[in-house]
Parts: sequence; C-alpha cells; structure tokens
Amino acid sequence: MLFSLLCQHAFCSSLSHLCPKDQALALLQFKHMFTISPYDFGDLKTLSWNKSIDCCSWDGVHCDEMTGQVTELNLAGSRLQGKFHSNSSLFQLSNLKRLDLSFNNFSGSYISPKFGEFSSLTHLDLSNSNFTGLIPAEISRLSKLRVLRIQSNSDGLRFRPHNFELLLMSLTQLRELILDSVNISSTIPPNFSSYLTTLHLLNTELYGILPGRVFHLSNLQSLDLIDNPQLTVKFPTTKWNSSASLMELYLSSVNATGRMPESFGHLTSLRTLTIISCNLSGFIPKPLWNLTNIEELNLVDNHLEGPISDFFRFGKLRWLSLGNNNFDVQLEFLFFNRSWTQLEMLDFSSNSVTGPIPSNVSGMQNLQRLYLSSNHLNGTIPSWIFSLPSLTNLGLSHNHFSGNIQEFKSKTLHEVSLKQNQLHGPIPSNVSGMQNLKVLLLSLNHLNGTIPSWIFSLPSLFYLDLSDNHFSGNIQEFYSESLDFVSLKQNQLQGPIPKSLVNQHDLYYLYLSHNNLSGEIASTICNSKTLKVLDLNSNNLEGTIPLCLGEMSVLWVLDLSNNSLSGTINTNFSIGNLLMVIKFDGNKLEGKVPQSLINCKGLEVVDLGNNELSDTFPKWLGALPYMKILNLRSNKFYGPIKDSRTDNLFAQLRVIDLSSNGFSGNLPVSLFENFKAMKIIGENSGTREYVADMLSVDYTSSFIVTTKGLELELPRVLTTYLIIDLSRNRFEGHIPSIIGDLIGLRTLNLSHNRLEGHIPASLHQLSVLESLDLSSNKISGEIPQQLVSLTSLEVLNLSHNHLVGCIPKGKQFDTFENSSYQGNDGIRGLPLSKDCGGDEGVSQATTPFGLDQEEEEGDTSIISWQAVLMGYGCGLVIGLSIIYIMMSTQYPAWFSRMDVELEHKILKRMKKYKKRR
Repeated sequence: MLFSLLCQHAFCSSLSHLCPKDQALALLQFKHMFTISPYDFGDLKTLSWNKSIDCCSWDGVHCDEMTGQVTELNLAGSRLQGKFHSNSSLFQLSNLKRLDLSFNNFSGSYISPKFGEFSSLTHLDLSNSNFTGLIPAEISRLSKLRVLRIQSNSDGLRFRPHNFELLLMSLTQLRELILDSVNISSTIPPNFSSYLTTLHLLNTELYGILPGRVFHLSNLQSLDLIDNPQLTVKFPTTKWNSSASLMELYLSSVNATGRMPESFGHLTSLRTLTIISCNLSGFIPKPLWNLTNIEELNLVDNHLEGPISDFFRFGKLRWLSLGNNNFDVQLEFLFFNRSWTQLEMLDFSSNSVTGPIPSNVSGMQNLQRLYLSSNHLNGTIPSWIFSLPSLTNLGLSHNHFSGNIQEFKSKTLHEVSLKQNQLHGPIPSNVSGMQNLKVLLLSLNHLNGTIPSWIFSLPSLFYLDLSDNHFSGNIQEFYSESLDFVSLKQNQLQGPIPKSLVNQHDLYYLYLSHNNLSGEIASTICNSKTLKVLDLNSNNLEGTIPLCLGEMSVLWVLDLSNNSLSGTINTNFSIGNLLMVIKFDGNKLEGKVPQSLINCKGLEVVDLGNNELSDTFPKWLGALPYMKILNLRSNKFYGPIKDSRTDNLFAQLRVIDLSSNGFSGNLPVSLFENFKAMKIIGENSGTREYVADMLSVDYTSSFIVTTKGLELELPRVLTTYLIIDLSRNRFEGHIPSIIGDLIGLRTLNLSHNRLEGHIPASLHQLSVLESLDLSSNKISGEIPQQLVSLTSLEVLNLSHNHLVGCIPKGKQFDTFENSSYQGNDGIRGLPLSKDCGGDEGVSQATTPFGLDQEEEEGDTSIISWQAVLMGYGCGLVIGLSIIYIMMSTQYPAWFSRMDVELEHKILKRMKKYKKRR
C-alpha cells in the first residue's frame, strides 16, 4: 500500500508540472515579438525558453503545481526590445496572478486595455519599460490587485481625468501603489485602500491638499510625495495612528510651509525622514529627538536653525544631510561624537558654520561622504581628513581655508572639491593611491608651482579643474584615457598644447584660456570625435587656423580669440556641424569671411572683431536662424550694406557691432526692419538668461561692447540686452525712423559717421534705451521734445553736430552735462549757459565751454558796449548821408517825421538795456 501511494504521488507530481501546450506556444510567440537589446543590462531569461523543455522550468515562468497553468511571469530586466502589441499572445495566459515586465524597452508602446482582463492578478509591474500614452481605465477592474507599479522613465504616461480617482476607489485590496513620474494631474481622493503599506507618487503633478487620512493609515510604512510643487501637505498636530508602522517619509518640493510639527515625535518606527525644499522654518521640536531608530535624516534646503547637539542621540544614524539651512554647527562636538559609529554621510554645506576644523578626530571610521562647502570655515585643512579609510567624497569648497594642501593618503577617494578657498603653495608631488579618483576641483585658489605629473596619470580621472590659480611651467603629457572635462584656464602656463591632451578619446570640454601657451594649433586636434568645447582664448598661439576645425562633428564652441593667429580663415565648416559659438576676435586674420559658415545652422555667436579682414558686409549670415550676436568691429570691411528683399534676415539678432570699419552709403533700412527680436522688450522673468548660455559646461561667451560712453568686456550677454553699434564708419544720409520700432534696444551708437537730417522723433518709442550716441555727425534741427519720455536713458551724446533750438527739460534730460551737447553752436538751454530766453524772450550770449562766471560777465559787458558803439558809428554815417540827400531833394517834412521816430526807438532800447543791467 505504501509503495502504491508513493507511485501515485510521483505520477501526480509529474503530471502537475506539465505546461499546457497552448500556454507554452503563447510564451514562445511572445518571446519572438522582441529582440534582445545589446545596450542594456539584465538577465537573458528568455534564452532558456525552448519547446523541448517543459515551460514551467523556463526562467521567469512559474506554474500552478496541480494544474500546470502559468500563474507567474517575471521578465524584469530581461533586455526585451520592441513593440508591445495589444493582440500580444501574452493575454492568452488568463490565469496569471503575478506579472512583472519592468525594466525592458517597449519604446512607444501603449499599455493595452487587455491588461484589465487578467482578473486573477494580484501583482502587476510595468515600471521603467518605456510605455507611453494613457493608462487604460480597465486597470481599475483588477479588483484583486495588491501591488501595482507603473513608474514612467520618460514622462510619457498619464491618466485621463478622474481615472486616478476611479483606480483608487476600485482597488480596495492594494498594499503597494507606485506611480512615479506618471502625469496624474489630480487631487488625491479621500477614499482608498486602508491596507496600503507603500504609497509612492513622486513627480505626478498632484495638486490640492493631501487628505489627512493618509497620515492615519495604520499599515502605511513608506510614503513618497517628492516633487509635487502644487500639492499642499498639512502635518497632523496630534498623535499619528501610523506611529507603529511608518518607516519612510519622503517629501520634497511640496508646499509644507511652517514649522516641523511635534507630532513627528510619535513616529517611533521611523527609519528615513526626508523633507527637502519644503520651506520649513524654526527649531527642530524636542519630541523629534525621540526618534532613536532614525537611520537617514535629510532636511536639505529649508530654513531650519538652532544647535545640533541633540542629533547625537541618534546612535543608528548613517545619513545626516542638513545642507542649505541656518544651523549653528559646533564642529568640535560634531567630529568627536562617539555615538555616530555607523555614520556614512555628513552634509552641513551652505549653513552658518564658522571656525576651523579640529586638528584631530575620534570615530568617523565609516564616513564615506563629507560635505562642508559654502560656510565660513577657516584655518588649515587637517591631515586626518585625507586619511579617513572609507572616505569617497570630500566637499570643502567656498570657504576660507588657507595653507598648503596636505598629502592625499586615502585610497578610496572618488571626488575632492576644495575650490574657491585661499589655499596656496604647490600640490603635493608624492601621492599614494588615488587610483580611484574621478573628480578633482581645486579652482579659484592661490596654488602655484608646476602641475605634478601624478595628476596626468590618474587612470579613473574624468573631471579636472585647476583654473584660476598661479600654476606655471609646461603642461605635461596626459596618460589618463578617461578624461571628460579639463580646465586649466586663468593660470600662467607656458609652452605648447600637449598632443596627448588633444588626442584624448573621450574628452568633451577643454579650457586652456588666459595662459601664456605658445606655438601653433596642431591639426591633430581634429582627430577628436567627442570634443564639444575648445577654448584657447587669450594665449600666445600663432600660425594659421587648422582647416579641419570646421569638420569636427560634435563641436559646440570654438574660441580662438585674443591670440596671434594670422593668415586667412580657410576653415571649411562642414554641413551638419553643431557649432553654436565661433570667436576668432583679437587676432591678425586677413581676407574674407568664409562662405562655409552658412553650414553652421546652430550658430548663435560670430565674433570676428579686431582683425584685419577685408570684405563687404556678409549679409548672407542673416539666413542663420539662431544668430544672436554678430561682431565685425575694428576690421577693414567696406562698401554699402545694400537693402535686401529677403525677409527674416537676422531675425533673432540681439547684438550687432560693425564699428570702426569702412562701411558707407545709407543706413540699412531693410536690415532694421528684419530685426524681429529687437522689436520686443525682454520681460524680466526673475531668471537671467544669456546668449549662448553654456554655464552647464563652464563656458561664458565674453563680448566687448561700447556702451554708456565706455568700452566694456561683458563676460556674458543677457538675451534682453540689445545693442546696435555702427559707429566710426562712413554712413551718410538720414537716420531712418524705423529704428523707433526696435523698442527692445538698450544701446544705440551711430557716432562718428556722416549722417545728416533731423533726429527722428520716433526714437522716443525706445522706452528701455540706456545709451544713445549720435555724436560727430552732421545732424541738424532741434532735439525732439518727445525724447524726454526716455526715462531709462543714462548716457546721451549729441555733441559735434549742427543741432539748434532748446534742450528739452525734465526727467533724464535734467541729469545730462554740457559734454552731451558741446560742438552744437545753435543749441540753447540747461545745462548750457545759453538759455532759451527770459521773461521778455531776449537771448543771452553764449558762454564758451569752460569759462568761469566772472570771466563770463566781463566778456559779456565788453561785447555789449562794443556792439552799441559800432551801431552808433554806423548810424551817424548813414544819418549824415540821409540829411544831405533830403536837404538836396527838399523833403524836410518827411525827414522830420523819420528823425522823431528814430530818436524814440533809440531812447526806448537804451531804457530797456539800462533796466536789464
């Protein structure tokens, strides 16, 4: 009987694991719909699927022991790639209870409504598999679901209005709900599963007020509402019902303004507390110190303050991050706290920490990350920091540390940031270990000497910034092959550019500007297939520009300005290049502007100023759709800028500088008409936007402009700072009134030309104009009274023209001095001494510029009496002549009447003159 039972059990067991043929076929068909991605990581589970083997034995497939039906399919991270169709054979597996398709690549696929037909599903995970579009309402039919994860990794998933509310109300058995980065755009309804243990709704566009019921879910263990800025969270003021279960709380960029509530002290099971950028203020309440089980405390970017000594009670703490607050940190107590034996992360950056770091320390043997940047620390950096056995990341930048850098002895360091301090002396020449160092930031200090050879040999180094120091000597050859970013700018480095540096395979950003580098630019630099920024500005480089530079396929910025480069620009800029900035200014370049620049469709800045180029105006550059700055100043350009019937030339232009050339003819009216970006006043959005803003890669496109009477070098040009400078040319004719339509202009300089006619009254429309220079032309007529409305005008220069009439009064015109008008003999009014008339409208004589008041009065008196005597002398001669004629012609009556009238007029004028004296 026993033998019979064993045989029966074995027979039944063998039958129970046989997979139905239709389900095996459905799985194989599903497998063949996809390819295996060669770029992703994961297990190749479907490779084991073979029809010769029972499908219940395949990787990721689980069956019911009695029926053999497939009940679980786990293909998470299986590197599947392809379209997930709504008629997929997967939907034939009607008995599925668990389905995990996460971390695959179904790019562009929709979540089929047929997922709602898996009526037995308890677990569904479609996270991070590049699904897109609407989440079907049919998901709400899965009433047995306990776990639902649909995280989006492309922000392409969303709910229809009210479908999120329907889902929460229908899935009453849910334990875990994760919808990170799904566009919900809804409030959280008050009614949902009371069984929830995990609720993660990170970056879901939630709004309204978080229902208070969430904080009283008795089973809730993990709550994540990070990055929902329109969501208001009101913390409970009484004891939380979830005090026995809540272990993780994540809040970031939500509206939780106010003080941290004392009710947090009831969450005795809490392991992780993260509240970032929530505008919390004040002291941390005392009940919080009861959270003795806390392991991770992250309160970055709030307005919290007070002492931190009570943090020492947290003996299990592994992660303490309090950056960007107002904590009064006592470093001596901090580093000698013996209770933090497990501490791995310590962040007090951007607080109000002062004083030196203690010279020795106890504990901290497990510390991996130490961030104290942006404080007021001083003294020397103690050597023990560089010897911590587990330290990987060290951030001490933006402080007042001085002295030499100690020798790096830690072999675990990945990142060291000591930038913007007052460190001096050389970098240590003998360094042990450092094989794992990836980031070294020492910029903005006073370091000197040569750059030691060990830096150039670090095998893992990819980010090196030694800029703004006093390093000298030659740059040694690089032996590291992992470099991504190199900045050695603003030093005193000499010699040639190392060939090994420009030949780096993975180098993206190279900054060597403002040094004393010499020699020629080797054409081997063009071999780089990854270089995006090449900044060699302000060195002593000579020779010609390599022809191949324009063929670098991914280059964004090419800055060779302020060197001694010569010859013509023969560079061939290839079709499809990605150049945004070309700066060749301040060299000795000759010839013409290369026509191949038209292939640089992404160009925003072209700066060829201060060279010896000889060409007509390259109007064809206007066809580049993103052109914002064009600088051709101080060259030998010549000829008229002809009108064009082509629309949209230079439509996005913000700055045009053609000064100090030989341009002639009339001002280009049609060009002004096309300046569409200048016809808009840039709005102040609160954030400063710059032309060719490359801040993310540490590049600033500096630009020399003449504005407000000064020649300035702007490190960056605001998109709202619009400039036209056509000065020092040979333009003639009238100033076109169309300039008044360029209402966004901040600077207009047309000085030192041959312009004539009147100042157009339309210039009063330039409401944000700050500098207007029309000096040294042949402009005539009066200054338009309408210009008084230019309340932003800081500098006005109308000198050396032929202007007449009265200077407008009021507003900005009351602030301008004599120099704004000198050299215009016909101008009257303040600030000139030649006024526009007293009560009787008689003008006074003009005072020469620079005479004092006493000299003015004396000269005026002499000139007045000389005029009187000359008048009387001439009158006497004419009078005697008239008497002789009248007597000889015998008209005494007429003569008598004329004599009486003349006497009356002379007496009347004499009385007026004496009265004024």
